[in-house]
Amino acid sequence: MTSANGVATTVIEANGLRFTADVAGPADGQFVLLLHGFPQTRHTWRAELPALAAAGFRSCAPDQRGYSAGARPEGIDSYRTELLVADALAIADSFGAERFHVVGHDWGGALAWFIAAHHAERVYSLSVISRPHAAAFVAAMRDDPDQPHRSRHHRAFQKPEATDNLLADNAAPLRRAMAHGAVPDADIDAYLATLGERDALDAAVNWYRAIGSSQLQPAETPPVSVPTMFVWGNQDATVGRMAAEKTADFVTGPYRFAELGGINHFVTDEAPGAFTGLLLAHLAEHGGTTERQPASKGWAILDSNQ
Repeated sequence: MTSANGVATTVIEANGLRFTADVAGPADGQFVLLLHGFPQTRHTWRAELPALAAAGFRSCAPDQRGYSAGARPEGIDSYRTELLVADALAIADSFGAERFHVVGHDWGGALAWFIAAHHAERVYSLSVISRPHAAAFVAAMRDDPDQPHRSRHHRAFQKPEATDNLLADNAAPLRRAMAHGAVPDADIDAYLATLGERDALDAAVNWYRAIGSSQLQPAETPPVSVPTMFVWGNQDATVGRMAAEKTADFVTGPYRFAELGGINHFVTDEAPGAFTGLLLAHLAEHGGTTERQPASKGWAILDSNQ
């Protein structure tokens, strides 16, 4: 099914699973893989897909493991981080993309960092929103008095009762968290059309529960050498300034840190268009073929380059 803006919804068979995905752009364009976070879905990339297509890129935004009904294996160990990374690489393989641009938000950002760190030969560029490099996050958990409180939900989501707690009162805890991040009501409803179902939410929360048994551990993440852009809203309730700024210590290649003034965690929902402009400019500079685009209109962007 193809929408009016040229975005097609399809099913991708990869890594033995079936992923529902939105795809856009010319078949011969450089491939861009967009990885969503929690508690969101591929819907988070609704502005980026048509913009990337117009710029000549071939892009794919899948509902990831647990979020897609056809990619929902049983058991916590089925959601170990290395399997999530393998899914992303297999999806790129299904498009014949030996190299690609990887873009991620929140949990999708964590996977994007892992891909760039461990599979640099496959990555043209890395763009991450709201998730610092894992080693920077670990350092902030140790040295920033506020970061453990900001990240308290990680431990809460690992508990067996987390799924029922999050679904209580028509998923009120999830609705509050997204509303606090200025996500519009219609988009909250779009996310909960998937995550309001118990099986889907339980599988999504298994990403947190499987952290301890995963082979890929945050503290052991090596520095990243590919061209990297990290975008952080300075009102992010989950990521403090120390973790955001310390990320620069773990990027050895070209690096851009874009700070969005007054923006919370859910950047693509709260400030639609701001990230899109930054992304197009980053891709144009590092492997893309588009003209450089203005970074944004209407948002304070404090941008430092190295």
